[in-house]
Amino acid sequence: MYTTPIIDSGKTLASTLSWQDTDALTAVMVAVDILEEKYRDLLRVDAGLTRQLVSFQANKQRRRYRWYKYKEGFSAALVEYFLERFDISSGKVLDPFAGSGTTLFSTSDRNVAADGIELLPIGVTLIEARRLLEESATPADLTALGQLVRERPWNALQATMALPELRITEGAYPAGTKQAIERCLTLISALPNLQRQVVLFALLSVLEVVSYTRKDGQYLRWDYRSGRRQGSRPFDKGVIREFDEALCEKLNEILADVQPTAFGDDLFSVLDRPHRHAIDLYAGSCLDLLPTFGEATYDAILTSPPYCNRYDYTRTYALELAILGSNEQTLSALRQQMLSCTVENRAKDLLIINPSWETAIRSATGHPTLMCVLDYLEGLRADGALNNNGIPRMVRGYFLEMACVIQECARVLKPGAPLI
Repeated sequence: MYTTPIIDSGKTLASTLSWQDTDALTAVMVAVDILEEKYRDLLRVDAGLTRQLVSFQANKQRRRYRWYKYKEGFSAALVEYFLERFDISSGKVLDPFAGSGTTLFSTSDRNVAADGIELLPIGVTLIEARRLLEESATPADLTALGQLVRERPWNALQATMALPELRITEGAYPAGTKQAIERCLTLISALPNLQRQVVLFALLSVLEVVSYTRKDGQYLRWDYRSGRRQGSRPFDKGVIREFDEALCEKLNEILADVQPTAFGDDLFSVLDRPHRHAIDLYAGSCLDLLPTFGEATYDAILTSPPYCNRYDYTRTYALELAILGSNEQTLSALRQQMLSCTVENRAKDLLIINPSWETAIRSATGHPTLMCVLDYLEGLRADGALNNNGIPRMVRGYFLEMACVIQECARVLKPGAPLI
């Protein structure tokens, strides 16, 4: 039987544990104590790194960064903090888990080139659309987008584009909203490229607020009005926005953010700076792409990998992925390409991907703390105490894959360059 250890603050964890029949857990906690003691002199607490700074919250009111609510992202201010702290003012920065592009755009804003790798099509689309808008928009483009907001031409169209759906997104919208999205998709298909990308960006940004769903880490939560039963207690997400209202508000927000201001920070003066063209984005898995990058290429890496927390981004962003053309097969393939952060991830043959990762894999599989954790989890699985038997496989896969990513980061970084 496994029970929660009782911790007496101020003492080491291993010396204050109280439980029954927990030999494996004892080994884990002792190994953790040893590991923490080994690195204690290197650990620092920075009170300036507040929750708001290190999360997406600080982006909510920030021009250009507020357009899409990427809950797993961090703030532009955090990137700026680290660029200043490590005096990164030239060269090239890499983010191998680029997400919605905060590192890339914040770094580029400071005249430093940035490369990004992103697996999910939603992240790739967001980054490419914003970059296109900031690099290529003309006054005529902005005028045309403003006219779309005023006239709402999708309402006069006969929809020829059906709403793309996945099994996990069926019935996600009220009937009128579904029809409005189909008319909007019909309009988008006929727009010039830049306008098409911007309106699609705005559409993707409002899907959650006009749907019966809410992003909740491991899955989409469904409002009781959807008719879907989920859990023992009905979920009420509150107001479900009208489609036209939400889409036009988002387009107006985007247009307002690229208009001239009293400080001269406008779209067209910014575009005169060459760093606006200093972002390169690579679509795919960093496990596949990092080995193709040159050695000693980057002056810094600043990133936030997925956590080992069972969050399945292919489900969390299913509404957006469906609109972008993912089907059941591509969704499953994306899930397997991600780092092992969900219980559905199968073990990857890392040495087939890159034989040189034998060093990283040996380091991880020989690490006593990780081995103690895995032994403990396997014991829980054998006792039927886990709510999913895939958890040990997920944890093992995650740390082996992250070891390989770290080895690649060391290879592509210049000597002495920071990994953040």
